[in-house]
Amino acid sequence: MTGLADFLAEQAADSEVAWSLGTFGAIAEFTRHADEAATLDRDDRMISVVTPRGALRIDAHAALRPIASESLTKESWSHRVALCLPRDACAMSRRTVLAEIGPDRAALRAEDRDAILFDLGLGALQVDVCVRSRDPTVIAKLRNCAGKSIFAKDSGALGAILAANPHRVFVSRVGRVEVFQPIPPPDGRSPSGPHTHVLPKLLAHGRTHAATEPLPDGWVPCAHLYPPNPIRDKFGRSRVFQPGHHAAFQTLLTRFGDPQLLALKQSVIAAVTAGHEPSAAASPNDRLARTTVRIALRQMRQMQASDRLSDALAAWLSAYDRIESQEVEEPAHH
Repeated sequence: MTGLADFLAEQAADSEVAWSLGTFGAIAEFTRHADEAATLDRDDRMISVVTPRGALRIDAHAALRPIASESLTKESWSHRVALCLPRDACAMSRRTVLAEIGPDRAALRAEDRDAILFDLGLGALQVDVCVRSRDPTVIAKLRNCAGKSIFAKDSGALGAILAANPHRVFVSRVGRVEVFQPIPPPDGRSPSGPHTHVLPKLLAHGRTHAATEPLPDGWVPCAHLYPPNPIRDKFGRSRVFQPGHHAAFQTLLTRFGDPQLLALKQSVIAAVTAGHEPSAAASPNDRLARTTVRIALRQMRQMQASDRLSDALAAWLSAYDRIESQEVEEPAHH
């Protein structure tokens, strides 16, 4: 774990890196501004970052495996490193009704450790989605709803939570994210910085992660980190292509990515650079392979300094990345 712990500590110390913890349909995100007050801590068991708006902790786990990958977005690409555990090692409580846990002794701030934690009972495999409060009125209301689904018509839990804005606490086998900021109203935008999303329609699919994220069978993402993207900042805003950020993530792909997809990507780059026509290469025969080719071509397009594409790159883009032939892609995220 030593080399991996050093890598995670470096990522936690970088304010440009974003983090998330959760499942498909319920996720807590942690980001911070470069000039925001932050307390970083590290010991043999964990790495943590605490700010006035939220907190992150990543725990040591002998089976932890980082897996780097890229996915298509509507017009570009996203990337991340998933912190995965084997499926038989990742399970949390999987409660399906609201349940009182008791004082949150594992809270990252001492002042929160006497606040009462409630598991919302979302039944997710790799995360317990909780709220935390020390307000007696809120605690009484949630205790009154315990033992019922928070989505039941006779449960007032959701209304109490939305009205009171308790802390949200997402916990997995590899750490936790705590969000102190208020919950935005139903018609409001998520705030900058730490925030959460709980989407019942997506939760109903029972997936552990998006279908667009290429993870090996049997491995479940228990948290993610998002190193700086070369064409979008951590808040999703477009920016001029940053070659250093691109090169840094390609190094992570070499270290933590799928060797077969990486080899395919490198072969495409070599073929286009050599001026070969698309017909000279074997056509990719599955979705992940086609996605890899398209990402490689989009990245090469960004790296070409001139306004005019090379003839080879133009031909490859026409063959593999025409707008009218695009497959299902994921929303832009980090």
